[in-house]
Amino acid sequence: METPDETTAPSTGIAALDWAGASADPHYRAAVVDLLGALAYGELAAFERLADDAKLAPELEDKAQLAAMAAAEFHHFERLRDRLSEIGASPKEAMEPFGAALDEFHRQTAPSDWLEGLVKAYVGDSIASDFYREVAARLDTDTRTLVLAVLDDTGHASFAVEKVRAAIEADPRVGGRLALWARRLMGEALSQAQRVVADRDALSTMLVGGVAGGFDLAEAGRMFTRITEAHTKRMAALGLAA
Repeated sequence: METPDETTAPSTGIAALDWAGASADPHYRAAVVDLLGALAYGELAAFERLADDAKLAPELEDKAQLAAMAAAEFHHFERLRDRLSEIGASPKEAMEPFGAALDEFHRQTAPSDWLEGLVKAYVGDSIASDFYREVAARLDTDTRTLVLAVLDDTGHASFAVEKVRAAIEADPRVGGRLALWARRLMGEALSQAQRVVADRDALSTMLVGGVAGGFDLAEAGRMFTRITEAHTKRMAALGLAA
């Protein structure tokens, strides 16, 4: 999926270390366990959602495409789960704190049809991915490589754009409804991210500069500007007004 055009990538401090060196700081280690736990739960939820969305697909090839994407998301989950085990963390315990907020987000944004499901996967998931990529720039080299790998597009971007644009061309009225839906997703996704971070001290400390050279207020503002700009570009790619 598309990413923000500019992402600050510190080359000193934690970002210049590998996991062995960076994890000597217990606060940093706790923040990474939180981050991987949140990502793992998100990937597992994405797998479940794509499998459900496949049931709404109008054509057999569409069902197969979504099933393949669901399988890719599950593979991402497995990589994160295995990494948590490798660094001595319980995957279950790492993921559990994020279940309620993420489940509530998906409950609040359950799509009513096939097209809303496509827009949610393309727009909603991309907002979260952009945020995690911004954070990844401040991680140790080993963790950063893993995080960026599991944020790789599973093929949903081009698939969603093709299907949504075709639907709007067939019935222009669809565009207005989907634009409203996408704007709602943007607001819900940002609110959900704020709740997740606020509830986890280690993660919030990392983001505001306590460890790993986190964001100061000015950089946080620039980060959200980049995320918003990327969202606007995705909306344009879909043929929707931001």
